[in-house]
Amino acid sequence: MRITCPCCGSREIAEFTYGGDATRVRPSLDDGDEARWFDYVFLRDNPRGVHREFWQHTLGCRSWLVVERNTLTHEITSVALARDSLARPASAQQQAEAAEREGQR
Repeated sequence: MRITCPCCGSREIAEFTYGGDATRVRPSLDDGDEARWFDYVFLRDNPRGVHREFWQHTLGCRSWLVVERNTLTHEITSVALARDSLARPASAQQQAEAAEREGQR
C-alpha cells in the first residue's frame, strides 16, 4: 500500500504510522458524563468500507494526514494534511454510518 503525502509525494506505507480514527469527536472538557468519556477513551469501532483515519509521515516530513481509505479493499481515495482537512466535515455517508453505530450502543 502507498500513501501520497501532500508534501513528499507517493511513499510506501512503512514510512507512516497509523494514528487512529479521524471521525471521533472528543467530549467537551466540562462534560461530566462518565459513560461518554468511557466510550471516547476505550471503545473503538471497526468500520467496514470508506473511513477517515489519521496517519503520520514519521519517516518523512512528519506531517499528520487524514487519509480516506476503504478498509475492505485498502483503496485510498483522498489524502490531506490534518490541519487543512479537520475543518472539512465527514461525508454524508460517513455521518450516517456514525449515527447508525451510535444507535447500536
